[in-house]
Amino acid sequence: MDAQGRGRADDIDPADQWVLNPDTGDYELRLQASGPQSAVPGPRSRRKTGAAAPPRGRTAPARERKGAPEEAPDPGVPGPRRRRTPQEPPPGRRKGRPKKSRGKKVLVWTGGTVAFLLVGTSSAGYLYWKHLNGNITSVSDDGAGTGGFSKDRAINVLLVGTDKRTGEGNESYGDSDSPGHADTTVLLHVSKDRTNATAMSIPRDLITDIPDCPTEQEDGSTKVIPGTLNTRFNESLGQEGRTPSCTMRTVTALTGIKMDHFMIADFNAVKTLTTAVDGVDICLAKDIDDKDSKLKLSKGEHTIQGEDALAFVRTRHSVGFGGDLSRIQIQQQFLSSLMRKLKSNDTLTSPTKLLKLAEAGTEALTVDSKINGINKLRDLGMELGKFDTKNLAFTTVPVVDNPNEQVKSTVVLQEAKAKAMFALIKDDVSLTAVKQKEKKEKAEVAARLKGTKADPSEVRVRVLNGGAQSGSAQEVLNWLQVEEGVTKSENAGNSGATLEKTTVEYAPDQADQARRLADLMGLSGSAMKPGESVTNSQGLPAITLTLGEDFKGAGVSLTTPSTAPGDVEKSTADKVECAK
Repeated sequence: MDAQGRGRADDIDPADQWVLNPDTGDYELRLQASGPQSAVPGPRSRRKTGAAAPPRGRTAPARERKGAPEEAPDPGVPGPRRRRTPQEPPPGRRKGRPKKSRGKKVLVWTGGTVAFLLVGTSSAGYLYWKHLNGNITSVSDDGAGTGGFSKDRAINVLLVGTDKRTGEGNESYGDSDSPGHADTTVLLHVSKDRTNATAMSIPRDLITDIPDCPTEQEDGSTKVIPGTLNTRFNESLGQEGRTPSCTMRTVTALTGIKMDHFMIADFNAVKTLTTAVDGVDICLAKDIDDKDSKLKLSKGEHTIQGEDALAFVRTRHSVGFGGDLSRIQIQQQFLSSLMRKLKSNDTLTSPTKLLKLAEAGTEALTVDSKINGINKLRDLGMELGKFDTKNLAFTTVPVVDNPNEQVKSTVVLQEAKAKAMFALIKDDVSLTAVKQKEKKEKAEVAARLKGTKADPSEVRVRVLNGGAQSGSAQEVLNWLQVEEGVTKSENAGNSGATLEKTTVEYAPDQADQARRLADLMGLSGSAMKPGESVTNSQGLPAITLTLGEDFKGAGVSLTTPSTAPGDVEKSTADKVECAK
């Protein structure tokens, strides 16, 4: 079976022989219309004549891959089955009707980019696992990421669609002699509590700075690719030998948000994934006839796949204002629809679609070396698939036309709104009206802000820099003394440790001073750390203010908002919108 799920004319598609047993929640192989069924993922080593073969995949094409092959799946893979006594229950069977599994033993990764079948532990399952593992292509993140996602914190994944011409039938798309660009870029943020997610599109024509990029070469050496100031964002990939790790560094420099992983897709990803799910539903508010993208569709609802799907996400001249920002809206609507299709029962209960998705997903993507195997992708996908589609919000980096251009072809940040958007994502604030777990401070923490506040002139504080920009401690000191009347303050230098959040440490009898300082700094109760008093340079007891990486400047509140502002432009994945 290939990425589109096609088999030889004389074969029966193995996926068509797998059915979901509603009593067990397992997929089973239908051997004969009246014969017994064997448990997933494959038949025993000896099969009766005429029995269907287990799912088979293509031999993975030769590719360069970095890193060692991933370890085998869970215990029992592979190996001969032992004989069971009549009293032993079949493995994998559960008593009674099981609870419905969120994924039905299927990993469906959000955003419409990858889906994998979670196979079992028999020899057939192991072979298919090994086949899918061999499909995956990975490249180094060159230290640009966090080192990998964690289940106890928010997850940030960079999704990049490149316009490089690869694959049969793509000759008419993209740049003819180019290594490709970051043509479509989405920062996918999944909240720490997994109740919601934000997908923020970054315009390809955004003028920004591309930093220097240390990049691993084929011989194992590292080459620093020089950065470029005031250039298009899409130049961060492909050009000058830049790899996806350089796009990661550019996004971090732009937003202040560090990525955990990246996934790169080419034109084939759109075609194969939409074909695997038998098409994606779209809605058009008007007729479209775009000669550039070769999209010709009438007003109304359509189900598109393959070439038509690719043409739809690449069209721009026939929608909106005809520019890249209009195309971004089209792409967000498309991803919303694909997300709904991937999470639908029609997909999750179809072995044929799941096998096609497994092939298409593993073949179409290039991932970073931290997730270069099926098991690792499965673990990531299980985390990314926990939220409801109504709590997946699509938005775009706030931008305006470049004022330095006579003919408008690029955009620049709308500074205030863009910084506010980046802060919402960095502070893990949902753009949807979802009740977030662990967001509200506990009563005893919030109570630290309640009570009397000392006069500013009575606050004795040592200011330390624990992760803010150089010079921040002196900046705060000047502000406190000149503008706020906290004259008993001093610059105590660097803390020697990096803190993510700004904190105030104080002794019990200094709580009134700490509350005043928290009020001036705009700190939440969680930033107040009851502890011990310290001695300042005059030998007097003082509280300690340590500036963390979240410090935004003297006088700028550090209290994280609980909800997004009402003027944030967004759409959610659960709603059907018609392209205009």
